[in-house]
Amino acid sequence: MPPRLLIIETSDKPGVVALADGDQLRGERRLDEARRHARDLAPAAATLLEEQGWRARDLEGVIVSRGPGSYTGLRVGVMSAKTLAFAVGCRLLAVDTFAAIARQAPSEAQMVDVVADAQQEKLYVQRFARQPTGGWRAESSLAIVPMTAWLAHLAPDVCATGPGLARQIARLPVSALVAPEADWHPRAESLLALGLEGCRRDERDDPFAVEPLYLRPSSAEERWDTKGPAAK
Repeated sequence: MPPRLLIIETSDKPGVVALADGDQLRGERRLDEARRHARDLAPAAATLLEEQGWRARDLEGVIVSRGPGSYTGLRVGVMSAKTLAFAVGCRLLAVDTFAAIARQAPSEAQMVDVVADAQQEKLYVQRFARQPTGGWRAESSLAIVPMTAWLAHLAPDVCATGPGLARQIARLPVSALVAPEADWHPRAESLLALGLEGCRRDERDDPFAVEPLYLRPSSAEERWDTKGPAAK
């Protein structure tokens, strides 16, 4: 019997909550674009479950996008996934957001750079390579690099994608390979595919150990570190 799964994506604007029965999506809700994920996420999940006639305890797994992305959004999404998985005793699968976006690259792309805004003229960047057997493999670790440095090293055979292009697309050379804008943001079906791969390998994450994927503190934490409590 296919596993019943809840999918949570809050790294991006807007967020998404979805239900799947095996590899088939059964319902999807987009969260408020004002990033009120904490307010909207639980009611959206409850509505989806009610529409399918499922109870929370019927879920066999929760797939959550762990970033990188919006600091506040990821905290809400990951904490909600951890709480639900622990409460109902189901499998928790935290998947890398950039790996999901790489899966959405055009069929002709063999190498992709996934990018997201890291603020202060910097980008989160990770490169992926298409595998002969299907799927993608990370060719580099996730890093934060200056926008100018990434542009200077963007090879002509590497396809650019990711939410970071939304603010930087005009700065790319006209010869650059760029994925369609609709594929820059993670979709529920891509997260589902990665989660199902983990299920087949019998993987599960510890609800007490999973954390959002960050390479830097939040802007509030940075202000605290540099200016102390008065910066709050």
